[in-house]
Amino acid sequence: MKTLIFFFSIMMGSLFAQQPVQNFTLVNVADNSAVSLESYQSCSAIVVIFTGNECAYDGYYTARIKALVDKYKGKIQFLLINSYIEANESADKMRTVYNGWGMPVPYLADKDQTAMDCLNAKKSPEAFLLKNDGGKYTIAYSGAIDDNAQVSAAVKETYLRKAIDQLLAGQPIEVANVRAVGCSMRRK
Repeated sequence: MKTLIFFFSIMMGSLFAQQPVQNFTLVNVADNSAVSLESYQSCSAIVVIFTGNECAYDGYYTARIKALVDKYKGKIQFLLINSYIEANESADKMRTVYNGWGMPVPYLADKDQTAMDCLNAKKSPEAFLLKNDGGKYTIAYSGAIDDNAQVSAAVKETYLRKAIDQLLAGQPIEVANVRAVGCSMRRK
């Protein structure tokens, strides 16, 4: 029975991982520029992380996300997206929070929830590793960044990092989806 469940989860992960992602264009609150997936045609991969200003889980992951950005600088592009529609998640408040992070990546306002719908994101933080397939992106991994949302020192499984390493090495992604833990994003 365990073999059947394992096989089924691998097959579902493989099917999900082949899902194409529709292009979207959002405003980067750091400089008010328009950013789209098509802006990164030459990148082999993009990591999209849904995050926010107020969710405690997002705060737990700020340093870990910064470490990932630093580790893969020049290899893949990171995009942080805020799809929350509450007043304390406005573009102005996003800009203030972003300035405190010290991360040189776009922080995109998704107040129409276009990217949220394209990727079927539900939580923050929730990560999506997008693989470039001839100028079109497909989901290679989605879900949790690692296995311990609250205590970074207790992390045993680094799901997103492993998926990035496997993708960059041209290997199949062993674990294509892990349920994200965090705050639910309310839909409009």
